[in-house]
Amino acid sequence: MYKSKTYKNPLNVVGIGDPFVLKPKGEKYKGKYYLYATSCPMIGFKVWSSEDLIHWMEEGLCYNGRKSRWAKDKFWAPECVEHEGKYYLFFSANWNYNPTHEEETFRLGVAVSESPVGPFEDVTGQPLFDPGFPVIDANVFIDQDGSKYITYSRCCYKHKVGEYEESHIYGARLTEDMTGIVGEGRLLLQPCQEWENGSVKTGRRWNEGSFMFKRKGTYYLMFSANHFADKEYAVGYATSSHPLGPYKKYEGNPILKHDYPRVSGPGHNSCTYSPDGSEMLIVYHCHADPLVGGGNRQVCIDRMQFDEEGRMSVVGPTTEVQPYFK
Repeated sequence: MYKSKTYKNPLNVVGIGDPFVLKPKGEKYKGKYYLYATSCPMIGFKVWSSEDLIHWMEEGLCYNGRKSRWAKDKFWAPECVEHEGKYYLFFSANWNYNPTHEEETFRLGVAVSESPVGPFEDVTGQPLFDPGFPVIDANVFIDQDGSKYITYSRCCYKHKVGEYEESHIYGARLTEDMTGIVGEGRLLLQPCQEWENGSVKTGRRWNEGSFMFKRKGTYYLMFSANHFADKEYAVGYATSSHPLGPYKKYEGNPILKHDYPRVSGPGHNSCTYSPDGSEMLIVYHCHADPLVGGGNRQVCIDRMQFDEEGRMSVVGPTTEVQPYFK
């Protein structure tokens, strides 16, 4: 194992976006981390492994979307959930079923493997569910009682709300086998704070890239707002007493934003814990070239903090040398 004493952003994973880090619980993969990301959008997903969260080794293609019976292209935002010794990969992709010739047909899928590095195989030959409109950015949360929930984003596409097309975050309970949802999705978050107007020049507003966790009885729902290609892309959060809300957005949002021209467009995060479990960390992407922005992104990691009232903050975005995690 690497004996790092310090680290520095960005990490050695570039050209990818929407990073998700899994820290397996089982003994077989104890001490390892696995990173999934938007990496081969026309093909599928790659996976990386690490022992220290800093030095990442590419393990190859973990999901081959060309073998899918339902997914066409634009394989985005994979997240992996460990459950009863198996690994479930949730992801977004364009559906090949398109009778009305829509520009976007995004739906969510799930694939399973015996290993965190795959190969992952589709659980069914169809999307997880069909809400009748395009959806992306699946995040799955398993509560302490074993109940399973999914949050996801309705795309801006043809979703006009007043002056703008908007992306909203929905939530639903997952079936026990995680191959569908119970009932219909429930609206959890939509743009309503001033900082979420950073990309209105596009005619759109976003709430997307959700990530849920529970701390001291409170459910935290992290999300990103604004256009991913803009420097204004940033992270906020909301809280609730139940996974499906209602949620209240933190008045101090965003908790992670650009420091232009040093850092541009930090967002679409996941969270994990340091090797000894004592530090909670945020994993996110930012633009590889802050002056250009766009879709060329790289992975960063920073510390998270909570005050006595449970208010969350990020120590970052950092680019200077930092002490290694505990």
